[in-house]
Amino acid sequence: MFRALVVQAELTARITIDSAGTHDYQLGQRPDPRAIEAARRRGYTLGTHVARQVESADFCRFDWILALDLQNLQALQSLEPRSYRGRLALFLDFAPHLGIREVPDPYYGTAEDFERVLDLVQRGATALLDAVRAELATRAP
Repeated sequence: MFRALVVQAELTARITIDSAGTHDYQLGQRPDPRAIEAARRRGYTLGTHVARQVESADFCRFDWILALDLQNLQALQSLEPRSYRGRLALFLDFAPHLGIREVPDPYYGTAEDFERVLDLVQRGATALLDAVRAELATRAP
């Protein structure tokens, strides 16, 4: 969803986006079919994305590394090199108006749980783009 917003904002030349997990299960697998279907109904395609694990090089490649929940944030903090000068945070901290800090994992839930996650991610992605735009405005193009 964030990628679609970045494309729409014509910022793909300035923003690099990737996704990775903190654990090694599901490596190389596609997203859950329920997530693919829920995203498709909203006009998003999850493309050819396959799961990968966060690696140390990510702390060199990305200025911002965001977690969806506190457990994953803690895992990222344990991997964070002392030299990292980027931003390590919770995704929904960019949308405090939502009154929730963590995106719940819908895996063991219902189709409605996947819809709830998409609602949160859509709102969080919009707020994140606003924050990224503000930071980009302080940098030279």
